[in-house]
Amino acid sequence: MAIRVVLMGAGGKMGCRITDNMRHRPGYEMIYVEISEPGLANLAKRGLAATPEAEALARADVVVLALPDRLIGRISHAIIPTLRPGVMVLGIDPAAAYAEVMPIRSDLTYFVTHPCHPPLFNDDIEEAKRKDWFGGVHARQHILCALHSGPETDYAKGEQLAIDMFSNDECPVIKAHRITVEQMAILEPALVETFAAAMVVSIKELRDEVVDRMGVPAEACDAMLMGHLRTELAIVFGFAGFYFSDGAVLAIRKAQERLFVPDWRERVLALDAIRTSVKEITDSLQKS
Repeated sequence: MAIRVVLMGAGGKMGCRITDNMRHRPGYEMIYVEISEPGLANLAKRGLAATPEAEALARADVVVLALPDRLIGRISHAIIPTLRPGVMVLGIDPAAAYAEVMPIRSDLTYFVTHPCHPPLFNDDIEEAKRKDWFGGVHARQHILCALHSGPETDYAKGEQLAIDMFSNDECPVIKAHRITVEQMAILEPALVETFAAAMVVSIKELRDEVVDRMGVPAEACDAMLMGHLRTELAIVFGFAGFYFSDGAVLAIRKAQERLFVPDWRERVLALDAIRTSVKEITDSLQKS
C-alpha cells in the first residue's frame, strides 16, 4: 500500500523541489497542500492541483512541513491535533523542533531532515551539476536525519522518505547521516550560518572595500580572491596534501588575535546561544 504523504507548502521553493522528486516515485501517494497564489501557479505548471487542508490531513500517513520556520509554530499548533495516531510529522529544518515550537504528541512520530548541498570538492564536470547550487536536481549531496520523537522502528521509514525527497535517478543521495536534532542545530544555524555564512559575507564586504574604496580592478581582485579561497579551503580541510608557508601561518595567527575575541569558539557553540538563535528564527513572524 502506498504511503500517503501530505506536502504542506507544496508550491513553495522547497515544496517544488520535493514535488519534482516525489511526484512519480512508486510507493508514495502525494497529496499537495498550498494556499498562496504563486504556489498554486507553480503546482498548475506541473499539472497538479492542491487538496483542501482538512481533507488532506485526514488521509495522511506522513505530513511534510515544507514551510518557512517562522510559520511552523502557528501552523503545527493548528494541524497536529487533527492528525490520526501513528502519523509521521517530518520537518526539513531543525529550528522548529529544537525551539520546541511544535506541540508533541506521544502517539505521533517526529522526524527532522536537512540537505547538506553538493560538496565543494567533488568530481562533477557537467555544467548542470556544477550549477545545481542547492542539490538534488542534477548534483548529488549528503543529507542529515534525526528521529526527534517516536518509536525507533520509524527511523528507517523517515530516512528513506528523506532520501527520496532530496534525490532523483540522476543524482542519488551520497549518504544519509544520522544525528540528533540538537547536533543538527549546532551545525545549522550555529556552524554554517551564524559563523560560516557571517564569515563569507564579511569576505564579500571586504572585497567590495578593496574594489570600491581602494581602487583595485574588480576582475583582478576576484581572480586573486576566488583562486586563493579554493586553495586555502583545500589546505585547511586536508584536500591539498600540502600546508601553508611559515609566513602565511604567522599572518593567520596574528589576524585571528586582532579580529576574534579569545572565547569566540565558545560563544558560537554555546547551547544557550544556539537555542536563542533558533527561537529568534521561529518567533520572527510574531515579532514582525
